[in-house]
Amino acid sequence: MHWYIDVLKKYAVFSGRARRQEYWMFFLFNIIISIVLAIIDAAIGSSVPAIIYSLATLLPGLGVAVRRLHDTDRSGWWILIGAIPLVGAIILIVFLATEGKPETNQYGPNPKYAQAA
Repeated sequence: MHWYIDVLKKYAVFSGRARRQEYWMFFLFNIIISIVLAIIDAAIGSSVPAIIYSLATLLPGLGVAVRRLHDTDRSGWWILIGAIPLVGAIILIVFLATEGKPETNQYGPNPKYAQAA
């Protein structure tokens, strides 16, 4: 759960690097919360809670995705490739799932080794 909270604490931070675990754990918790909110929305007959949650997590989600791309030594602008139907989404998923560069890059030191120290 701390991975989710850590991303929310970095609400609109687009600089630095994010580990795969940080990104995918945020993604997992985001999906679980969205499913729960969809069930609640169906029960009350309104989509307001899901819309509010989606808007509240939009910037943190973009921020962690950009930091994840930085970890693979790619610019955050690569996130726009996801706008290309099917092929772009597959390429973006591959980029997000790729292991980060072990050495320090232009976006900062490797967060995997920085947390171990």
